[in-house]
Amino acid sequence: MTRLHLVRHGPTHARSMVGWSDLPADLSDRAALDRLAAYLPEAGLVISSDLSRAAETASAIQGPRTRLPHRQDLREIHFGTWELRTYADIEAEDPELARAYWDQPGEIRPPDGESWNQVRTRVDAAVDALIAAHSGRDLIIVAHFGVILSQIQRALNLDPQEAFSHRIDNLSVTEITRLASGWSVGRINHRP
Repeated sequence: MTRLHLVRHGPTHARSMVGWSDLPADLSDRAALDRLAAYLPEAGLVISSDLSRAAETASAIQGPRTRLPHRQDLREIHFGTWELRTYADIEAEDPELARAYWDQPGEIRPPDGESWNQVRTRVDAAVDALIAAHSGRDLIIVAHFGVILSQIQRALNLDPQEAFSHRIDNLSVTEITRLASGWSVGRINHRP
């Protein structure tokens, strides 16, 4: 049994599509970070995406826990040419594609970006590798909205649209356990 504690990074306050752009997190809410750090298992291994908003959040909650190297394959969705643009701007440019990407996630992708199915494949492989390397441990994975949704989708066997219906707040924890017989989902979007 390996338990995943999927933590969404601190807020960036960006009002645009932020995927692979390296924006910092606002970590000024020390009380929320302290509650989060206290809630997470003391013996957990901490790992994060290599983007600074996740890496900095991981450092803020790490405490005495062991830190594993950052992983690029735990990055957010790559929005390609939509990166750092507002949805309104993207929709004005290509309303059909903009709506289809969010309403019918799967193979549809933004220009020069990745589809939801590509995100799932990338993140599933990263999480599987972590589980294989650290079987039986608590893994505290500090990552992004898309990363967390991909694992909810997998564990609950949802279609992409159902997965996107879940809310994942900044500094929340989603708990998923990998059992020999499959997956077990605990809390989703828990704010300690």
